[in-house]
Amino acid sequence: MARTSTYLNFARSTEEAFTFYKSVFGTEFVGGIMRHGDVPVPEGQPAPSDDDKRLVINVQLPIMGGHLLMGTDVPESMGFRLNQGNNVYICLDPDTRAEADTLFAALSAGGTVQEPLQEMFWGDYFGSLVDRFGVLWMVNCTSPS
Repeated sequence: MARTSTYLNFARSTEEAFTFYKSVFGTEFVGGIMRHGDVPVPEGQPAPSDDDKRLVINVQLPIMGGHLLMGTDVPESMGFRLNQGNNVYICLDPDTRAEADTLFAALSAGGTVQEPLQEMFWGDYFGSLVDRFGVLWMVNCTSPS
């Protein structure tokens, strides 16, 4: 079955972020958490440090509507450079405004509300935020109640 997922990169906080998202959405990880230490080291390459071995290489969490949120740690010690940006939002479209309120409150805890949830000129209930991990979210409820 075809689907779309969103993949998030973090410097060293994937497990903390996904544990938080798991509590918000009330779902379970698909296949657990795979760590950098679970991956065989290619011949001729140095093994990761003990700290890096504990980092997440892949985690998958269903959030809503069949959408899968995926993530990984991309530490500089392993040659990655993470650039946090504002070019991607995860947009949720819950069934009810009550669910929109619940998701918005949970995701914005410790983060920054960019646009509070409110009735918008196009007729939807909309708000946007940056969560405490720097991930950008939109909540747009098309339901009138």
